[in-house]
Amino acid sequence: MGNISFVKDFVIVGFPGLQPHYYGLVSALLIFVYVCTLVGNAVFFALFVMTKSLQKPVYYFIINLVVCDVLFSTTTLPKIISRYWFQDGTISFLGCFVQMFFVHYLGSVCSLVLAVIAIDRYVAICYPLQYHSIMTNRNVAVLFFGSWFLGLLGPLAMVIRTYPLPYCTENTIIHCYCDHFSITTLACTDRTLYRVPALIYAFAILLGPFALIIFSYCSIFAAVMRISGTQGRMKTFSTCSPQLIIIVLFFLPRLFNYLSGNIGIQFSTDLRLVIIMMYSLLPPMINPLIYCLRTEEVKKVFRRHFQKKQISIPLRLL
Repeated sequence: MGNISFVKDFVIVGFPGLQPHYYGLVSALLIFVYVCTLVGNAVFFALFVMTKSLQKPVYYFIINLVVCDVLFSTTTLPKIISRYWFQDGTISFLGCFVQMFFVHYLGSVCSLVLAVIAIDRYVAICYPLQYHSIMTNRNVAVLFFGSWFLGLLGPLAMVIRTYPLPYCTENTIIHCYCDHFSITTLACTDRTLYRVPALIYAFAILLGPFALIIFSYCSIFAAVMRISGTQGRMKTFSTCSPQLIIIVLFFLPRLFNYLSGNIGIQFSTDLRLVIIMMYSLLPPMINPLIYCLRTEEVKKVFRRHFQKKQISIPLRLL
């Protein structure tokens, strides 16, 4: 089917029930989230680059997550901020599909990277003596680039299939950014042929890594319970807890949202969008805090750099 679209652009509505006098507050909140995301992830990235002790496989994978978080926020937030700050929600036809691609691509990569982090922790705790022989530079590179390549396939197929569809007079997207569901809703054709494969992909890219993560952490838990000393157990749990918190924040709300929509649980549109925005934007903002506050090694590095800055300031004043 050729592209016989009559639509030149789309309009991102955001929260349809939001009163205009709250637009300024919402845009200020979104700007705050965006700035915190950029600053927090930039600080963690700088610590990683400047500190040789952090240049280990698990932190290379976490840097993948940092890049994903920053790119996802940069893909989604500026347009919705513009919608409420400048009352300009218009996005070009091509721009909407580009945004849709990156939304699903970066989400897929994040899901795969979290699974890779779980595998890394599984090997480190269950096979500590073989860790360095398993997590070689070559294998780390394969996992690193493999996550970005595998995450590309599904979103690219979605765009290729949905871009040529006919889009008639309706161009309002009841969402805070362009995604596959909100765009195909506007197509003047049978949407089932396009939605079902996309839904299958969404569950596969979530449930596949999630199952791998559950296996990894169940194995870790079993291995930890065999450790004789309480201190050793606590240290191991402390090492894994940041990743577990991030995994819970990323997977569980998404799975709840997808499952609830397919088993008949109904929400208001505004509540559904609030849930989506929370699981889309909160993890990128608070992940750096989790790394810095819950990971002892990162906490020590951060404290050391911060103390150096405090010492250097009085010396300059003298």
